[in-house]
Amino acid sequence: MLKLKAMLTAAAVSLATMATAVAEPVEVNFWHAMGGALGERVDQMTADFNASQSDYKVNAVYKGNYTETMTGAIAAFRAKEQPHIVQVFEVGTATMMAAEDKGAVYPVYKLMKDAGIKFNQSAYLPAVISYYTDTDDNLLSLPFNSSTPVLWYNKDLLDKAGVEVPTTWTEVQEAAKALKKVGVEAPLSFGWQSWSVIENYSAWHNIPLGTQQNGFAGLDTEFTFNNDAVVNHIQRIADMGKEGLFKYGGRRGDSRGMFVNGECAMWINSSAYYGGFKKDIKDFKFGQTMLPLDKKVAEAPQNSIIGGATLWVLNGHESKEYKGVAQFFEFLSASGEQAKWHQNTGYVPITNAAYSLSKDQGFYDSDPLTDTAIKQLSLNKPTPASKGLRFGNFVQIRDVINEELEAVWAGDKDAKTALDSAVKRGNKLLRKFEAANGGS
Repeated sequence: MLKLKAMLTAAAVSLATMATAVAEPVEVNFWHAMGGALGERVDQMTADFNASQSDYKVNAVYKGNYTETMTGAIAAFRAKEQPHIVQVFEVGTATMMAAEDKGAVYPVYKLMKDAGIKFNQSAYLPAVISYYTDTDDNLLSLPFNSSTPVLWYNKDLLDKAGVEVPTTWTEVQEAAKALKKVGVEAPLSFGWQSWSVIENYSAWHNIPLGTQQNGFAGLDTEFTFNNDAVVNHIQRIADMGKEGLFKYGGRRGDSRGMFVNGECAMWINSSAYYGGFKKDIKDFKFGQTMLPLDKKVAEAPQNSIIGGATLWVLNGHESKEYKGVAQFFEFLSASGEQAKWHQNTGYVPITNAAYSLSKDQGFYDSDPLTDTAIKQLSLNKPTPASKGLRFGNFVQIRDVINEELEAVWAGDKDAKTALDSAVKRGNKLLRKFEAANGGS
């Protein structure tokens, strides 16, 4: 009898162990570059997914800024320690596409098909997904946090200076002078300067940044952003700096504090600062409007281009884990999740349904102008000059552009000299990328 009881106990323990083992969710590792409040939102979305089902557990891990996250994932892949998902900013697209050709990437369209999950690309905003499709219009990575630069303004300071919200660069200059007269220290500033005042200025005025449709049509592309329009634009800003109308505040979002504390009245940077501004700015009314138009260059704006990042899936894991990735992507794309993400951050919703839901919920009525980014991106059908860009080594090339522009703001170079140098140095990096990826 004792022996039978022992056997039954052992069997019960064995079954309990097996049940526990079966209940353990399949883990998926997700590396991202969202810090601060945005990182908290990513953690919440991930926690919500994990709570919505019991088969999979996504581990969201902050790995530093965009550059650090991307280079870290590449190094991890070489060491066979790669995550399942990595967030890569838009300028890393060409590098990731080259990695796909070498078998490192699991394209999203194939991932969803293999997982048996319905996936309709037409549900996504065209201005967003066009950046991340291959030549056969297949989506390679999942749009996640997409934004575009807008002109942020301090309404109280503009009212104090007696000026309207500017719509042209001539009006920006006039407003800056009026703001200076009433004691504003930095009437104008911006962040992510290559993106906001060269790449998007060019798209907004339908000017190519380079040959081969800004790199979409081939690796043998060369830069052309040292054209007269861009040179004159950069020189205008430099001259404003000499008059105390413009103040450079650093790369990326370093100058954000200048706007938040009221030192800067007009700030060009990502629409995705909305969530943080709504939380942090209590002492004045702020707003956002479309990018200024340079009427000497174009009669009307074309469209702006996106920034932000997408989620790329890396090869080298088990099929059951990729089913978890696919379900996570389906969760992230749901209209409810996208509407919450959009409304809490300022990033554009990646689907038409999420945009419609935000309208139906009255978000744009209660928070006016928060659809500025969407309107900018979809203002006109994109042209080869305004679809976006797909240059190899563009992470490093942006650093080159930053260095040359900083020389202009410091008064060490004029705009023409600096942009000629940026094009020359950038083309060398393009040739390196071409040679490393099957070019001549």
